[in-house]
Amino acid sequence: MNGILFLCVANSARSQMAEGIARSLAPPGVRIWSAGSNPTRIRPEAITVMKEIGIDISSHSSKPLADIPLTDVDTIITLCAEEVCPHVPGNVQRLHWALADPAAVDGSQEDRLATFRMTRDEVRRRIEAFLADQNVVTRSS
Repeated sequence: MNGILFLCVANSARSQMAEGIARSLAPPGVRIWSAGSNPTRIRPEAITVMKEIGIDISSHSSKPLADIPLTDVDTIITLCAEEVCPHVPGNVQRLHWALADPAAVDGSQEDRLATFRMTRDEVRRRIEAFLADQNVVTRSS
């Protein structure tokens, strides 16, 4: 495994959290990126809930696909649920994790943070399972 790309539409929450979590777990040498087909800005709630687990994504930025070295990517994981996920052509392993966008949740700040936490925890669970399936020894192993 050389590189993993987490892909969604806005590159503002799910894919950013996935990038941060995967970077914290993947062994040296595995490159991790996130991007969106219509990048916007990182949601402050994503930064907050990631800090709660000791991962700082505050320096991340939302990126378009054009910023990703696609020749170095061998796995693309899309995280869209209700939106139309972007498609990147090429001969790569593809996974789709349909996760609702926590940024779409209305309500109080605490309600929104709770939704971001649930998404973060599910993303972490899936990344850990994916890396285990790939026989990748993680940093937390």
